[in-house]
Amino acid sequence: MAETKKSWQDISAAMLKHREQTIAAIEPAVPDPAKELPLNVTGIPTQLLSADIISITETPTEKLLQQLASGTLSSTDVTKAFLQRAGLASKLTNCVTEMLPERALTRAKYVDDYLATHGKPIGPLHGLPISVKEHVSMKGLDINAGFVSWVGRIAPDDALILKLLRNAGAVFYVRTTEPQALMHLETDNNIYGVTVNPYNTALSSGGSSGGEGALMGMHGSCLGIGTDIGGSIRSPAANNGLFGLRPTSYRLPVGGWSATMLGSEHIVPVIGPLSTSLAGVKVFMKTLLDQQPWLYEPSLITMPWKYTSTTSLLRKGSDGKRKLRVGILADDGVVKPHPPILRGMNTLIAKLRSHPDIELVDFPPYKHEEAWRIISSLYFADGAAEEREAIDASGEPWLPLTKFIITDNPNVKDLTVSELWGLTQDREGYKAAYTQHWNTVNTSLPGPETKAELGVQAMAEKDKMVDVILTPTGPGCAPPHDCARYWSYTSQWNLLDYPSLVFPTGLQASAEDTVEKSYKPRNDQDKYNYELYKPETYVDAPISLQLVGRRYEDEKLIEALEMMSEVAGLPFKNQ
Repeated sequence: MAETKKSWQDISAAMLKHREQTIAAIEPAVPDPAKELPLNVTGIPTQLLSADIISITETPTEKLLQQLASGTLSSTDVTKAFLQRAGLASKLTNCVTEMLPERALTRAKYVDDYLATHGKPIGPLHGLPISVKEHVSMKGLDINAGFVSWVGRIAPDDALILKLLRNAGAVFYVRTTEPQALMHLETDNNIYGVTVNPYNTALSSGGSSGGEGALMGMHGSCLGIGTDIGGSIRSPAANNGLFGLRPTSYRLPVGGWSATMLGSEHIVPVIGPLSTSLAGVKVFMKTLLDQQPWLYEPSLITMPWKYTSTTSLLRKGSDGKRKLRVGILADDGVVKPHPPILRGMNTLIAKLRSHPDIELVDFPPYKHEEAWRIISSLYFADGAAEEREAIDASGEPWLPLTKFIITDNPNVKDLTVSELWGLTQDREGYKAAYTQHWNTVNTSLPGPETKAELGVQAMAEKDKMVDVILTPTGPGCAPPHDCARYWSYTSQWNLLDYPSLVFPTGLQASAEDTVEKSYKPRNDQDKYNYELYKPETYVDAPISLQLVGRRYEDEKLIEALEMMSEVAGLPFKNQ
């Protein structure tokens, strides 16, 4: 007798039940929050969890690693603390696909025993619990990538990045949510539902690594793994007041994840860290690159980590001090950011402007609308055939933001080979033009329209060029659900393959960030974003910004943010 096909609702119900069972397996039991809750739920853990759990889970990543390596804290105690807080975070924000208490505590005990036996840590991540986005393969577990029809696909092995992190001593204890098709700047799918923002649950946690973002916003993790093809690390980092790095492509291993369009090279996806601290981002990158991942994944470039405590990647002046030139791109010329974002930009600029070792330079946008045309045409070169098949196979409904990026996107079509070649030429031409544009800012070099030969002149003016760009991460703070419909503050840098680092300012949106009533929108996208903004909607949403560097200057980007943070006193206290 033929087996009856399960409905998508039945599949979702089974996965939700499994998640609840994994949370119920945590000991002691994860407390249930009250039914009536404020919009900002970040304060709930201090009401329900012990002081020891709060202390451990709110310790910065770098300090926690020191305590684990010295044996001041055991991995077992730290893992138990994060299991508790992650379980509670899931109940408050819907950010988890499953908890892994048994395998995590078995691993934590092994790590503790190793330290006791050998008198030294396993590696630089000794005993540290790390959270993992669901579509990053973990042996023996589901890898559905947000598609109902893919539920039941089991990872045959761990992703390479997990193997390397485990070699360094990491403990994997939780897996986190992602959106349908992995192509939203929010997190919503028909398996688990909507993941919400802990600072304001009426707002989005971002996407597609929004489970990671919400979990970390609740301090249910201090370091985790996200992926990014259009903003999927940076959007959740920004929305939840975290640090998040989109590395340059081909630096970190991506082998062993579940997604459509595997093998596509038109727009290269990357994998990278989200963390509650900048030092967490740095240790994540250094730990992986120190293991020479290019020996195992041949597409990766041979580029060790270049930034240490004894080396600087920034320019030095005649006085021997580090110098930093920051390009200010507050508005991409297409969609104007909301008042809280501009307040964040202006507050930081005011703090940096008077410092003698930091020079601020206006960095005008260059054809950002053209960048969106190119990247949105290349995202789905098969006309999104694989996404359509994966969604329709179960009968699950198309969600609004899936429709937005696929069926409502006029640039999505089944490309011929010659059309694909043409768009690839457009991509490379735009990258070349933007490089020349960057070179001209603050120099006397000719702009990209001149097609001039630069030669010796460019080298002579290299020291005048901008080092990094300070820019918004999006056109507003975390938006209401289903409203993240402008990608270009993040996707711009995916097209150019520039490393991009999101950081919290420490400020939050408030009712005092009033609407600019006299503003006249430039276009339909700008009009949508302008009308979306109501000060009372965004209260408590973190104000985060983004630092952008040139290709393969990931380490310089981190050093630049360290210097800026020290000079400006980041994070600021909310005013």
